[in-house]
Amino acid sequence: MRTVLIVDDSKAQRRILSMQLERWGYQITEACNGDEALALCLHEHFDLILSDWMMPGMSGLEFCKAFRDLERQEYGYFILLTSKSEKTEIASGLENGADDFLTKPVSADELRARLRAGERILSMQNQLVEKNRLVVSTFEKLQRLYDSLDRDLIEARKLQQTLVRDLHRDYGAAQVALMLRPSGHIGGDLVGSFMINSNRLALYSVDVSGHGVASAMMTARLAGLLSGGSPDQNIALRRGAAGEQQAWPPALVATRLNRMMIEDLQVDQYFTLAYAEVDLISGACEVVQAGHPHPLVMRKNGEIESLGQGGLPIGLIEEASYEQFALQLAPGDRLFLVSDGVTECPDHDGVEFGQQRLIDLLRRNAALPSAKLLEAIIWELNHYTDGTDFPDDISGLMCNYLGTG
Repeated sequence: MRTVLIVDDSKAQRRILSMQLERWGYQITEACNGDEALALCLHEHFDLILSDWMMPGMSGLEFCKAFRDLERQEYGYFILLTSKSEKTEIASGLENGADDFLTKPVSADELRARLRAGERILSMQNQLVEKNRLVVSTFEKLQRLYDSLDRDLIEARKLQQTLVRDLHRDYGAAQVALMLRPSGHIGGDLVGSFMINSNRLALYSVDVSGHGVASAMMTARLAGLLSGGSPDQNIALRRGAAGEQQAWPPALVATRLNRMMIEDLQVDQYFTLAYAEVDLISGACEVVQAGHPHPLVMRKNGEIESLGQGGLPIGLIEEASYEQFALQLAPGDRLFLVSDGVTECPDHDGVEFGQQRLIDLLRRNAALPSAKLLEAIIWELNHYTDGTDFPDDISGLMCNYLGTG
């Protein structure tokens, strides 16, 4: 039942309106002036208000303005009863918050029509309020879910960071420095190294397609398959005839990973890979490149070589074949494996950083230790992108071959 407040200094006029509205099913409250009406509105909600304009003390217009100034959650439809018909007076009433006008003497048919119009407005208002409430409620639920997911992603990032716990490893005859900067909370890049035996070192750089949780889960799986701490689970390692630990050739490591992705995991993802095996005594290297950016060799004399033929990513084609190539490191040379997040990093115009800028950067900073040189790359990319977030993960591995002499 709709509630109506009738405000008029004439008791007879209030009773006439009250009796009419009660017959139409409204719940009526009466007030003899604006002050009394305003006091009622402080504690009660009224759907519709019928107020005389001309009253002693607070006028109907002043009451209307004061009513609109109240802090109310629900809307009240305000009709002014007046003998005024000048446009300026009506405009003043609308400016002070009135919704409609009725000219005295009030016609019953017109009154009922105006009340029904007010009810339609109130119904639409209530529907809008309810929809807004649902929107706010849904947003709050989504915000809680987002906050929960954000906390989970932060924990996932901490866990993923443990996959690359040591950014610098000293193997005696070689030193390895790593960089890994996910584009979001978690990423799909992975870099690392492990000893095959006392004289041979394995290096790898992985870039899983896509971003987010799915890529991070694949990265975690690959970290286990290329872990030096779990040789029995390492897909690159095998046991020799005498039980000694050996490694599959790099090309076969890529083939085994490709078979695992297509036959065992059966996922829609793929990844690129650069995998190298370094003889710590001789400096001889065998490298496989599977869709990854070209490995770079920084010679001690300042020359920089780009190696490899590209190759197919892992997990795209079932019968993909992979070829390895050889290179020779001399003491003081450095092998650099890097993801395409570096070379394809765009500036604000969409121009990629590119391989040549990377080579120029390495040449300018060749005197820096490997860890500092990787930091210089991150700094240069930040400058190149004007400090905006990187659209892709940034990762790289630099192996400084020292030799055994």
